[in-house]
Amino acid sequence: MSEQLDPTDPAAVELVSRGRLELEGQLVDASNTTLVCRVALDGVEGRVVYKPVAGERPLWDFPDGTLAGREVSTYWISREAELGNVPPTVLRDGPLGEGMVQLWVETRDDGLVDVCAPREVPADWRAVLHARDASGEPVVLAHSAAAGVRELAVLDVVVNNTDRKGGHVLPGVDGRVYGVDHGVCLHREPKLRTVLWGWVGEPLPGAVVDKLRKLRWALDHGLGAALAEHLTSAERRALVARTDTLLAAGVFPEPGEDWHAVPWPLF
Repeated sequence: MSEQLDPTDPAAVELVSRGRLELEGQLVDASNTTLVCRVALDGVEGRVVYKPVAGERPLWDFPDGTLAGREVSTYWISREAELGNVPPTVLRDGPLGEGMVQLWVETRDDGLVDVCAPREVPADWRAVLHARDASGEPVVLAHSAAAGVRELAVLDVVVNNTDRKGGHVLPGVDGRVYGVDHGVCLHREPKLRTVLWGWVGEPLPGAVVDKLRKLRWALDHGLGAALAEHLTSAERRALVARTDTLLAAGVFPEPGEDWHAVPWPLF
């Protein structure tokens, strides 16, 4: 039995794919129906997040019933490129019908994104924007400069993440940085909204470039066809184009001018 099954262990994928699900609770702050389940398989137990398709809130710019598949697609992309850490994620049947099932990640108390007074920003963090709070005091939106956070920033660009909030960047107790909640990703039109803008204009690290090249190869050799299960041909072409553009530029992109570049609320 394990409460903290290593997300990189192949047994974790088996657990979320075939384990018996038992409803345990609900995350009431989520915009879509988001449930916590116990999961058990062959003596291994843990927790998962379960988002039934039937509980997805309709959105004007994403087709109904597609959010679970976009979460799975983002996991596949992250896994194939070894870019960022997305917990094992599958589309399967559950207590309320078909839905996204993702391994629960145990986290530390210290966050990786914060809004704080300018003097309180840790020395090794990156500032994203400066503003004033309701009382007129200056505040800064900032995030950790850890390599795991940086890789999630790149993953956000690749998958065109429309809603990377601070609460979607998790400091795992295992020392890894995890990204979760990828239902509104992979739209064919530019919609990148993220709190992880701390590296704008800086060169992509060589290790990240290698991972992007690995992703680009995978998109031409199996991954692209697999993604057809969840994404349209236009969405897959846009994914390829974003990857090519990022590789050609070799730097972290700047926010677009045609949409709000930071999600609201921030957490």
